[in-house]
Amino acid sequence: MSEGFNVLDILTSPAEIAAWNTQKLPSDQVSVENGSILTNSERYSLIIDPQLQGVTWLKERCKDVNLQITRLTNPKIIKTVELSIENGSPVMIENLDNSIDAVLQPVYARAVIKKGRNKYIKMGDKELSLNPKFNLFLHTKLSNPHYPPEIQAECTLINFTVTESGLEDQLLDLVVLKERPDLAAQSVELIKQQNEFKITLSELEADLLQRLANAEGDILDDIPLVENLERSKMLSVEIGEKVEIAKETQVQIYEASEAYRPAANRGALVFFLMNELCLIHSFYRFSLDSFIIVVKRAIDIVAEQMKPKKAEKEEAEEGEDGEPVVEEPEEEEEEEEEAEMTPRTLKTRVEALTTSITFEAFSYTRRGTFERHKLLVATMLCLRIQIRRGALKENEVDALIKNT
Repeated sequence: MSEGFNVLDILTSPAEIAAWNTQKLPSDQVSVENGSILTNSERYSLIIDPQLQGVTWLKERCKDVNLQITRLTNPKIIKTVELSIENGSPVMIENLDNSIDAVLQPVYARAVIKKGRNKYIKMGDKELSLNPKFNLFLHTKLSNPHYPPEIQAECTLINFTVTESGLEDQLLDLVVLKERPDLAAQSVELIKQQNEFKITLSELEADLLQRLANAEGDILDDIPLVENLERSKMLSVEIGEKVEIAKETQVQIYEASEAYRPAANRGALVFFLMNELCLIHSFYRFSLDSFIIVVKRAIDIVAEQMKPKKAEKEEAEEGEDGEPVVEEPEEEEEEEEEAEMTPRTLKTRVEALTTSITFEAFSYTRRGTFERHKLLVATMLCLRIQIRRGALKENEVDALIKNT
């Protein structure tokens, strides 16, 4: 296998991934892999999606192709599926339990009957003409469903359940977008440039092949062809240099974004602690969308707090010197605010973000817990933070809690 080989480079492209992200698909690696499997699989997809991230993306992606959304409890489900098979509209059957109606078995099993050039699916007593554009998406909110082996064999099982590392990547993108919108915009611009470079190179190759195929006699005597070859070579070299510069810039953006990872890591830690509170009481259920709103609020609080502190510090310094306050032009003030933070300032900012996310998420959780469980939740959070920092060993904490 080639060094640095990535299956995603074959299944999809950066432009397509960027389009998925604008259609509300999370930008973490797991979600992108799930999206590429769903779009390239020949079998119909069975989506495990407790947080509804995959379904939200599908609804946004297929809104222009007349996506039909139904449930097994809908009395008109059979009629909806039959019309969609013949008209070529995609169908989403959402909120499935551990069983699927046997009437739909020929559809999700792709029991196709070929008659000449046409394909048919038999549902009950009807033979339906299969439109090539038809697609079926089965969706369940269950985090650990138990389907019969034949369903798992006949469908492409895609697990959109958010993982801790995946949520950490999502929160990192959110923090960078809020704190450094310039980096986010630069990343989008780089993807756009890379796509334009690829299109230009493919057009040059196609044009050269066409000219060479239509060339008559000695190629060296064809002056326009030789000039075109020289021009194509110059463009190719220029594009190659720009691609190298873009790669270096991409590395710099990645390194700058990684400085905010501790805050994203803490957010993921708190959310997965919240998710496990259902083991204490079935009443405790938390939404990922609501948690994202809490994280955004925590980031905004830090942004508001850091500005007044800076203004107070400047006023105090001026008061101590006893010098009159000199009004500076607004442009210079904007330049100072937009100046890149020093490593020490950045570290202070990230620590403030981490603390704010922890406090706001804990306050949000505390409001929804019984009084007798609040101390337990606080203890669990403190222990997990200490384990993540390396101050405590996980086996020691397990020995304390589980007595094992």
